[in-house]
Amino acid sequence: MRNVTDSSDPSRDRPAPRNVAVLAIADKNPIVRAGLADFIARDDRFLIRDMLTSGAEFIALCERSRIDVGVIGWGLPDMTGGDVLRAIKRRGLPTRVVVYTGDYSPGVLREAVKSGAWGVTSKADDPAVLIETLASVRAGRMSIPYIDISQLATDPLENLTVREQELMRALAKGWTNEQIASRIGISRNTVKYHLKNLYEKIGASNRAQAVAMYLSSASNR
Repeated sequence: MRNVTDSSDPSRDRPAPRNVAVLAIADKNPIVRAGLADFIARDDRFLIRDMLTSGAEFIALCERSRIDVGVIGWGLPDMTGGDVLRAIKRRGLPTRVVVYTGDYSPGVLREAVKSGAWGVTSKADDPAVLIETLASVRAGRMSIPYIDISQLATDPLENLTVREQELMRALAKGWTNEQIASRIGISRNTVKYHLKNLYEKIGASNRAQAVAMYLSSASNR
C-alpha cells in the first residue's frame, strides 16, 4: 500500500499534488476500511488521507483538511450516510462524497442523491466500479452506475395502502409495536409482519429511516 497516510503520522496533513485527489474513508467495518484503502492506494490518482469509523470524525476531518473525495458507508455508528451528506452540504464543504453501501434499495439511493451524494456504488459491485466512480467524481461528474433514474423521481409513499399509511402515521407519532397493535386492533406479530413489508416497499432499512422518509415526503406536499 503506497499512499495511505497513517492517522498517527504527523505528516498526514502534508500537501498533496493538485493532480492527486485526497481521499478519506469512513466505514464502521475495519475490514472494509482496510480493503478499500489497499485497493484504492494502488491507483496513483488518489492519496488516502485517513480512515475513520464515524460520521462525526469524517465531517471534522473535512472541515480541517483538504479532502477532495470521501467514501462513506451508509450505516455509520453515529449517523446515516444521509446525515453526513446533509452536514457536508450545510457547512458548505467542498468534499465530494461517494456512498459505498450494501443497501442498494431505492430509498437509500433517493436519499443519497437528494442529500448531495456525488456517487453511489454497491459493495456487491466489482471494485473496479468504485475506482471508475471515484475517477468520475474527481473530475467533477456525478456517477451513479446502473440506477433506474425513474426510481429516484417517484415517491414510494404515494403507493401505500390505507393500512400502510395508518402504520406510517403511527410510526411518526413514536408509537411502539405494542401501542400500534393495541390501537389498531391487530396482534404484535401482525404488526411486525406489516412493518417488514412496509420497509421493503419504501426502501427503508429500519423504523427511523421510514419515519424520516415519511416526514420528508409530508413536508414536500
